[in-house]
Amino acid sequence: MYRLSACLLTVLALCGFRAVPPPSSGPVALSLVDRDTGEELDQYPHRADRWVAGAPGHRYAVRLRNLTGERVLVVLSVDGVNAISGVTAAPDQAGYVLEPWQDSEITGWRKSSAEVAQFVFTDHGDSYASRTGRPDNVGVVGIAVFREARPAYIAPAPMPRRPAPVIAQDARADRAMAAEASGARGEVRDRQQLGTGHGGREGSISHAARFERASRAPVQVGQIRYDTRARLVALGILPRHRVHPAPRAFPGGFVPDPPARGR
Repeated sequence: MYRLSACLLTVLALCGFRAVPPPSSGPVALSLVDRDTGEELDQYPHRADRWVAGAPGHRYAVRLRNLTGERVLVVLSVDGVNAISGVTAAPDQAGYVLEPWQDSEITGWRKSSAEVAQFVFTDHGDSYASRTGRPDNVGVVGIAVFREARPAYIAPAPMPRRPAPVIAQDARADRAMAAEASGARGEVRDRQQLGTGHGGREGSISHAARFERASRAPVQVGQIRYDTRARLVALGILPRHRVHPAPRAFPGGFVPDPPARGR
């Protein structure tokens, strides 16, 4: 079992297509963060699921927030694959141990105690699950959460913190827009477009931790479905045209200097 780091929250309202905050009915809040923009992806309810729109080519992280003063164990499944071991996911497998109130980002498939292969939004056929012969559950990120049998202590809630966002990379955003524009609407609606690829290696330190589960069954099972914005539009989850917010008198910040006058 292992543990990790942290990130940021943005909420966007689209008239009639309203984003909702990550559910907090259990010990852990689950969300996805686009690492190329630094934004936590808005979640949209649709029937019994919550959906986010991923940008093809962008790296992402799974954000896990422990909402309790006790340690918890989180078994993480990406496209139906355990993100630590690479085997087909099941709740009784290895997971990440979150300390009380810990806010952590899992950035990739664990390759060792010091390295991960980045999570990247990619074409369904290029996803790690599809390339290893397991395409049936591509497009979903899920967690199974366990409480500890004998928690050592109950920690008080800390003051909220927000680290700096990652700088966007314009070239990848351009490729994402081009990818979303391709394909017929009917095909987009009926077929999962995105999966999670096995991206480049990066450092990510983890260490083994002892954790005794309080029960055989998880106290919380949750999931987020994801796909391209084009498919979410085709499914009626998002509006066909992007809705821009109305102008505001006080958008925030101080008055900047104007551009220099020409001589």
